[in-house]
Amino acid sequence: MNTNPLAIKVLCFGDSNTWGYVPVSETRYPVDVRWTGVLQSLLGEDYWVVEEGFNGRTTNIEDPDSPAKNGLQYLYPCLRTHNPIDIIILLLGTNDTKLKFNRGAGDIAAGIKALLDEIRQTAWNKEGKIPRILLLAPPLVDDTVESAREEFAGAAEKSALLPALYAKLAREYGAHFQDGSQWVSPSSKDGIHLEPAGHRMIAEKLMKKISSFY
Repeated sequence: MNTNPLAIKVLCFGDSNTWGYVPVSETRYPVDVRWTGVLQSLLGEDYWVVEEGFNGRTTNIEDPDSPAKNGLQYLYPCLRTHNPIDIIILLLGTNDTKLKFNRGAGDIAAGIKALLDEIRQTAWNKEGKIPRILLLAPPLVDDTVESAREEFAGAAEKSALLPALYAKLAREYGAHFQDGSQWVSPSSKDGIHLEPAGHRMIAEKLMKKISSFY
């Protein structure tokens, strides 16, 4: 917890790549390796980075094989817990590309839209206004990797369509947008999760982006 009452609070809402999932080993990177932790170090004590990552989280769809993965259902209590919030970084969509959900890129974008609507209705900053929103399109899934080939079959094509759809939503909602696939690629070990260098790259790019806000 950052006890500086003037600290700019940055809420990072995402999935396993925000949680810090280590490819293949199914363990978690240390806090100083995860992009959220690196971002906190880079921004310093004038910022408070709040980590809200969860493995398997979707935008707004239930996972029949695992409970509590619906990001929309968790977002309301999450926002109410952390208000006031100055900046919200939204990094979701990868898990929606799983074959079992049978979702197209448009369906995933609609899920992001639902999250943006919830933020508008529920989140506020220190001035009582809607927080700045930074919408990130996730790194492209590599469904040619053996471990991803079955569960994420067809995900590469869908994830490649998300940046344009997310950018359109960002314009509609007055949010900031960044194509995360232009910054990093997933590990060749599983085609989904980031290596330490990827976490650091995201943190460094986000630091520059956030610093430009103030």
